[in-house]
Amino acid sequence: MDTWSFSLPGTETPDVNSPLENEALPQDGETLEPEPEEAPAGELMLLEEEVEGGSGSEDDPEEEEAVESDSALDVVDKDLQCPKEEDIVKLEGSPGCKTCRYLLVRSAKRFNKAQFVCQRCYRGNLVSIHNFSFNYQLQCSVRVLNQGQVWIGGRIVGRGRCKRFLWADGSSWNFAYWAAGQPNTCGGRCVALCTRGGNWRTAHCAKRLPFLCSY
Repeated sequence: MDTWSFSLPGTETPDVNSPLENEALPQDGETLEPEPEEAPAGELMLLEEEVEGGSGSEDDPEEEEAVESDSALDVVDKDLQCPKEEDIVKLEGSPGCKTCRYLLVRSAKRFNKAQFVCQRCYRGNLVSIHNFSFNYQLQCSVRVLNQGQVWIGGRIVGRGRCKRFLWADGSSWNFAYWAAGQPNTCGGRCVALCTRGGNWRTAHCAKRLPFLCSY
């Protein structure tokens, strides 16, 4: 004869083990530092209101001019003068790349002109950053400037939900170190590194800033 067992609702034995019981808690005097974000390759992490409402800078003619094509720059800058020796600071190579060379150009230029100088004068590009240690190295090198930001090689392409970040040298977008509230395309479509703290912010591409070249 089969035996059936029944239990009344609400009489189950509760699990007395807390899910937090085995988590390591910081000791006295210790703080937990947030890790820099590893961005999904090529993806733009947009704020929710930007996705819904779009960006106020998308149709800005100055923004469009600031990211114009190389062919247009060829016409405008046939008589381009490269920065003087006193306007550049040569920097150490990135960790793990002995052949990589970098320099800081102190003279402020718009994003597209800065990229053009890197290409024409040094056969390189605005710098791309792929890890925290190199980002920190660059930040230590530029914090002596009076300027609050310098251009690096990141910029936004596309519109609406198809917006993406790209590096000027074509390398993979696999690291990000955004300041709080960033990225924010209402602030511009090009990426600058803050000389204090090393965080990144979007900025209007027509803004004139010192810049970092890799070559």
